[in-house]
Amino acid sequence: MKPTRSHGRQSVSASLKPRELMQDKPAYRDVWQARIVTLFPDLFPGVLGASLTGKALQDGLWQLHTHDLRRFGIGKHRNVDDTPAGGGAGMVMRADVVGPAIETAQQGSHGRWPILYMSPRGRRFDQAMAADLATCSGVTMLCGRFEGVDERVIEHYGITEVSLGDFVMTGGELAAQAMIDATVRLLPGVLGNAASTVEESHSNGLLEHPQYTRPATWEGHDIPSVLMSGNHKEIAKWRAAQSRELTRARRPDLLPPEEDAG
Repeated sequence: MKPTRSHGRQSVSASLKPRELMQDKPAYRDVWQARIVTLFPDLFPGVLGASLTGKALQDGLWQLHTHDLRRFGIGKHRNVDDTPAGGGAGMVMRADVVGPAIETAQQGSHGRWPILYMSPRGRRFDQAMAADLATCSGVTMLCGRFEGVDERVIEHYGITEVSLGDFVMTGGELAAQAMIDATVRLLPGVLGNAASTVEESHSNGLLEHPQYTRPATWEGHDIPSVLMSGNHKEIAKWRAAQSRELTRARRPDLLPPEEDAG
């Protein structure tokens, strides 16, 4: 059987300018799509336009569409926010601006197509969520700014709030790009070697084992001898043990209770 090529040996860069990857692309029904509602559409594709995700975007393995919130702004100055009801600091994105933007973004959506709002109070994003999003027809992401969005929008559209972690950012665009990257790499055909996703961190609930490559000796450090033995059974055992030990040391919360106790 012909060996599978490792994506780690590929050198890929998008041949088009980043914004050109997104221009004049019809929304194909059978292609996974990310639709972004944002005040800063020029921030996209950003890092998503480079390397494997950029190549996949260029090849039509997935699509990216942005929807500029400012186009839905109110009045002469296209206002998108107002002061919080009840008083308080900052500004809140208006429901009568965000709502129409979401309606536009959702046009033509089909199948399972969640709407996510990048929010520090949301559910923590993880590998399982990325894998689930990769099975959807697409996803719409609302990138917040200021003090957030009018709660009625979240309730009306059944939006799921999602967070990268326990910290606050100035906007949701970076978080959206990170989540899309984690999802797109799981789509069929994006990675050169689909098997690469099987053993990596979090895919099996544990952290990934250490990786090594040539030279065999570097700065007095050798590659573990078991990895040079050619004994694939022993290599698999070593990797599994290393994965468990790393997880126990760094993320014991990921271990089953009985294993954590051991």
